[in-house]
Amino acid sequence: MKRGNPDVNGLAVIDKPAGWTSHDVVARMRRLAGTRKVGHAGTLDPMATGVLVLGLGRATRLLGHLAAHDKDYDATIRLGATTTTDDVEGEMLAVTDASGVTDDALRAAMAALTGDIEQVPASVSAVKVDGVRAYAKVRAGESVELKSRRVYIARFELRERRGDDLDVRVSCSTGTYVRALARDLGAALGVGGHLTALRRTRVGAIGLDRARSLDALDAAAADGSFASVVVPLSDAVAAAFPRWDVDTETAHRLSLGQRLAPVALPAGPVGVFGPDGSVVALVEERDDAVRPTVVFAPG
Repeated sequence: MKRGNPDVNGLAVIDKPAGWTSHDVVARMRRLAGTRKVGHAGTLDPMATGVLVLGLGRATRLLGHLAAHDKDYDATIRLGATTTTDDVEGEMLAVTDASGVTDDALRAAMAALTGDIEQVPASVSAVKVDGVRAYAKVRAGESVELKSRRVYIARFELRERRGDDLDVRVSCSTGTYVRALARDLGAALGVGGHLTALRRTRVGAIGLDRARSLDALDAAAADGSFASVVVPLSDAVAAAFPRWDVDTETAHRLSLGQRLAPVALPAGPVGVFGPDGSVVALVEERDDAVRPTVVFAPG
């Protein structure tokens, strides 16, 4: 099998299959790309499928910013049962007849879980407690109580109801656990609930239309077209962030990590591009200065 270019810098968008951990996908990409400098922008549980954004080479510097973007999910929630993990992979805790839940009650409960809400992550989440992942503590037999956090649910939409199974669409801020949303919906309706399926369809501006399967990844590595699965660094920044084109002097100053006078940039990270079209840095304008947050080009 031919390997990818170890100097490749860019994003690979993978349609993660069920049964794979995010780390499994990263490990596969490391072997194919011939580099250990690979990371991902937001974990997907093994049961989940869909958009997993990988960064290679210098593009790993983007991942923290991409992980902070909002996300879309298609999910299935089953009413009438609670589990230890708030999803179908956990042990059953209680079963309740949910046939009496009316459509009106369901709509009201979903509306109450839309907007800014306080959410307690599932005990088997990746949230750290005393420096250790919560799921690791649970697997070691420890009891874990996590604090609630403020998250934003822009959309919690019922697509179809099939008896006790609800096919829903969720748009949410980073840090949201759809498993916890399923749990809290069931609790609000008094019958319990858990997640049975989850598919991430978007991370920021990156959707499933850009995603490639692992089989396609293997085939591209085998036939020498590995570069075709990687979005070049400049294209990735242009797609994910507002763009600011600058002259040579400004590009050079930013490549050295220097601050600039304010120029009324949009809020949040902005991608800076030099006269040749190459990406120079991510910057943010705050405290009366334009400040580089990530520098890609050498000074």
